[in-house]
Amino acid sequence: MHTEHRHSRRAFLCGTGGLMTASAVMGMGAASAAGAAAGAGAAEELALTGEIAETHYYLTEVRLESGFEREGEYITATRTALHTLEIRDGSIQAILEEGAALTPDVPRYSAGGKLALPAFRDMHIHLDKTFYGGPWQAPLPRQGKTIMDMIAREEILLPKLLPTSQQRAEALIDLLLSQGTTVARSHCNIDPVSGLKSLEHLQLALEKHRDRFECEIVAFPQHGLLHSKVDGLMREAMAMGVQFVGGLDPTNVDGAMEQSLDAMFQIALDHDKAVDIHLHETGPSGTAAINYMVETVERTPQLKGRLNLSHAFALGTLPEAELDALAERMAAQGVTVISTVPIGALTMPLPRLREKGVTLMTGTDSVIDHWSPFGTGDMLEKANLMAQVYGGRDEFALTRAMAIATGDVLPLDDAGDRAWPKPGDAAEFALAEASCSAEAVARRSARSATFHKGRLVYGGVARA
Repeated sequence: MHTEHRHSRRAFLCGTGGLMTASAVMGMGAASAAGAAAGAGAAEELALTGEIAETHYYLTEVRLESGFEREGEYITATRTALHTLEIRDGSIQAILEEGAALTPDVPRYSAGGKLALPAFRDMHIHLDKTFYGGPWQAPLPRQGKTIMDMIAREEILLPKLLPTSQQRAEALIDLLLSQGTTVARSHCNIDPVSGLKSLEHLQLALEKHRDRFECEIVAFPQHGLLHSKVDGLMREAMAMGVQFVGGLDPTNVDGAMEQSLDAMFQIALDHDKAVDIHLHETGPSGTAAINYMVETVERTPQLKGRLNLSHAFALGTLPEAELDALAERMAAQGVTVISTVPIGALTMPLPRLREKGVTLMTGTDSVIDHWSPFGTGDMLEKANLMAQVYGGRDEFALTRAMAIATGDVLPLDDAGDRAWPKPGDAAEFALAEASCSAEAVARRSARSATFHKGRLVYGGVARA
């Protein structure tokens, strides 16, 4: 990794929230760093803060990517340089070179040489039903259990989770913020057991964090739209401000593919909402459901650009020619695939879908719940998985893998020109302990601070 400016500095200490009261050692320039190595010079201590009250301030010593280093046909490294960001009213007003004159009366904070990464977007998570924030609890064995068995388990579990679901959702939001995620889409159970209580609790949690965190909600009929007879509850959820109509395995759960999907789409049309459906079915029923949904969008202009397929595992079972034809139709209708980048027996054809123009998103899905104990809430983990599963070992491929976790926002474009940040962009980013985004993806580098609309919403920076 080659840098235009290379500063030696220790990582700033970062707590788990609230005001930072520790101190950090401020790094020195290259020349003085060499002297320090010989025993000369002393480090200046700067107090950390976990709060920035001003709406207009400078954030100095921010490491930004500036281009690629090449050897022949290969990209071998990423150049970076330190800059000052002038942040005002939630946006990046200016990007200044290191050493540029700053207005004296504007407050200054220091990123301490940390790398700025675009804020992450967790576009498939269940904030409403998690064990996170409570005592450790592993899920019960799933061997030999069907999705209907899991639904039966959930019917017993939900009443136990509901009394603390708001507090657990808030704890999970804090976890996401600590990992640099400021935007999410959460599925929320709408079922006969919890009624609209899960939604009410989730909305209370989100309202408490509305200045720190943005979240769309999907009304999710986890126990089957038809099977659990929740059409009326789903419509009530729409009236409560939910943005998406959800659905679930129309054949395996509802037992009537066309009827289930038609009911889902009708709710969306009646309430002018988009659709985000869980589709786990891998056999012919899964392929038939995807084709039926794409056909529905093709003949219903109001649904164009408003169909999201979460998981869509059936796409991973198709021959290439069939996949390509279906993917081209999906791209033409603005259908999005939201994948958790699964590992194991089924590999999703995500690069091929992207090549065909299908928008891809990802999310952390279950974060320690009765479905899985492995969720970390870390979107860099998803970018890392994307690189590992699809062969992204080199510098360039590692940088591209991050796109699925940021809504396709990358620091450098394919040619190596800076694409982000630019003046006028929202001040939404994470500071990472990494030299470049390729390293951040490969090493899942620690994040020390998260900014949302100019606000420091997690971690700490130094007062300069």
